[in-house]
Formats: sequence, C-alpha cells, structure tokens
Amino acid sequence: MSFFISDALAEGGAAAGQQADFTGLIFMIGLFIAFYFLLIRPQVKRAKEHKKLTESVAKGDEVVTGGGLLGKVVETNDSFVTLEIAEGVEVKIQRQSVASLVPKGTIKAN
Repeated sequence: MSFFISDALAEGGAAAGQQADFTGLIFMIGLFIAFYFLLIRPQVKRAKEHKKLTESVAKGDEVVTGGGLLGKVVETNDSFVTLEIAEGVEVKIQRQSVASLVPKGTIKAN
C-alpha cells in the first residue's frame, strides 16, 4: 500500500515544484518593488533635494554645515563656500557639506 502513496507523491511533485518556483519568482519581484518604494526612491528624492539646496546657496545666506557649524556665506564658487562663523573668522568648506539653510537673523539671535 505504501508504494502507491510514494508513486502518487512522485507524480504530483513535479507540478508542485513548478508552482513553488513561480511563487518564489513572484515573491522576489514583490520584495524588489517593496525595497524600491521604501528605500531607494526616498533616498534618491533626498539626494535631489540636497543637491538643489547646495546649488541655491548664495552670498548672505545663513547655513548649518554637516559638522554643526553655523555661519554666514561670504563667498561661493563651483565647489566651495566660505563661511564667516565669527567676526573676522572665515572657514572654507565644500558646498556638499552644507546641511541646511536657516532663517536670516538666526546668528544674531544667538
């Protein structure tokens, strides 16, 4: 009797294996789509926003750097920005290290 059961399982195993392969493929595609919308797309959006921010930095803007320096933009060129972080103290930083713009007058308030 047990030899009939093993024959029946052997015949049905091929169809189940094909369906398992298809299910695995669907799962992998779904996982990739989830990663794209949850991780990749938001990161690309943030990178575009940061690039737009760094390109819009102009003389007179008050900024915070990635390292936490707060200063007023004195001079800009293609890849560097010169900040005045205290009276008579200027620091030259890379344009990409500007983290955010702050409202004008923030430096005077502190």
